[in-house]
Amino acid sequence: MDRIVYDRMAELDSRHWWYRARRDILANLIARKLEPGPDARILEIGCGTGHNLPMLAQFGHADAIEIDDAARAVASKRLGREVMKAALPELPGVQLHAYDLVALLDVLEHVEDDRAALVSIGARLKPGGHVLITVPAHPWMWSAHDTVNHHHRRYTKRSLREVVAAAGLRIDFMSYFNSLLFPLAAAARIAGRVTGKEDSSDALPPAPVNRLFETLFGLERHAIGRFPFPSGVSLVALLSAP
Repeated sequence: MDRIVYDRMAELDSRHWWYRARRDILANLIARKLEPGPDARILEIGCGTGHNLPMLAQFGHADAIEIDDAARAVASKRLGREVMKAALPELPGVQLHAYDLVALLDVLEHVEDDRAALVSIGARLKPGGHVLITVPAHPWMWSAHDTVNHHHRRYTKRSLREVVAAAGLRIDFMSYFNSLLFPLAAAARIAGRVTGKEDSSDALPPAPVNRLFETLFGLERHAIGRFPFPSGVSLVALLSAP
């Protein structure tokens, strides 16, 4: 990712509606779908500035990986110990068959060989372990945001199923999310394409808008996994090794 993306993440990850609501949604999903025990070992790959680590640590002992040096320093401070540096797909030095849960949160789209990355991640799971993955959805929504973030692709349900199966893993659960705000996001992407004025900014919106978006996005924690969403800005899935 461009340096500015990490800098904005460090500045906004505790206040921006998207980060805050997504953490609540994923915590609720982990608690309901996986119920990890207190001794669970958890690994987040591509943790950025470490803003998800306190949430993941609620469910067990959390380790993390980040390849950007500045972001890793911030994440290490938040975690209270050194965050590992290991690149996908090889993950050199990362213990095999060691983790009950591996979190890959908006990371797979950054990896050129996504199948090899999932194979490598599957090899780090304990028997019965799971991978929690989120990815951006809908290739037609490609925008300047994807370019600045160095994405290789956006996924459909079909393309995510195919790469997971090719990696020898199984999808136990998959859903769209960020669905309530999807019409607004889709309209903004279409308008940007028509006018040629696509916006890649992740700036913090005015406080009332930030609160409103956090509330609307956050409502999905009650519904995800219970009711199907017809579409959304992103996809979330739980994977396991058959």
